[in-house]
Amino acid sequence: MSDKKIVVITGASKGIGRATAKLFLEKGCIVYALARSGCDLNGINSLICDVTDGTKLKKAIDSIYEAEKRIDILINNAGSGISGAVEKTVTADARRLFELNFFAPFEAIKYTIPYMRSLKSGRGINAGGKIINVGSIAGAMHIPFQAFYSASKAAVEALTNCLRGELAPFGIKLTTIMPGDTRTNFTDAREKDFVKEDPDYGERIYNSIKLMEEDERGGMPPEKVAQKIYKAACLKNPKPAYIVGFKYNFFAFLNKALPKRLVQWVLNSMYAK
Repeated sequence: MSDKKIVVITGASKGIGRATAKLFLEKGCIVYALARSGCDLNGINSLICDVTDGTKLKKAIDSIYEAEKRIDILINNAGSGISGAVEKTVTADARRLFELNFFAPFEAIKYTIPYMRSLKSGRGINAGGKIINVGSIAGAMHIPFQAFYSASKAAVEALTNCLRGELAPFGIKLTTIMPGDTRTNFTDAREKDFVKEDPDYGERIYNSIKLMEEDERGGMPPEKVAQKIYKAACLKNPKPAYIVGFKYNFFAFLNKALPKRLVQWVLNSMYAK
């Protein structure tokens, strides 16, 4: 990646976001980290920002442009999860999840587009800018008792694909990064809208979440996802989506090749027993 690119990363205080910020910094980029709790990495421009607050988010993005006169790469990484049955999920919790997982990336993109559009006259692999949205394999393979997380990540992928067409004339390239299970603080931070012995669902939710969290804690390191994000940012024409992890690429292949009914039956057998 030539020259010093201006990179903006949301949710960069921990996990995938922090690993990504560290990698881009090591590669010689000027990195701005947006997070509610800030980012403690030396050399990072840390901005305290609740990305679900549109006014504060716009102010942060505007301030970056005012300081640097360009924004080359936007990485929408901030996100959260909810576990529980759809029937028992508190509506306010579901709305809050979509505010962070979907509407915050939408607004970050909305406020960044005018600045990236001005890059079209430039040359090189980043002329026009790159927008990278962190989705999830759960957006393609829908897990019981994770309905709102799966739905929000599916929505992020759909938004990315629609924008690829809308922004193509401006030279702005978009892609979705879809990690599988990753070892981060996301597991412990997930909201749980259920009790262990639910009067209607019994321990099915508890057992499902226990299995899923065991998978996450044994998952890939966040640095592996960061490497995929960086590689996508370096490509002249990135693909619409990249799945991170060999076995998750295999799962995605089966998801496309096999009947949907069979795929969902397998997922239900694993996570809804």
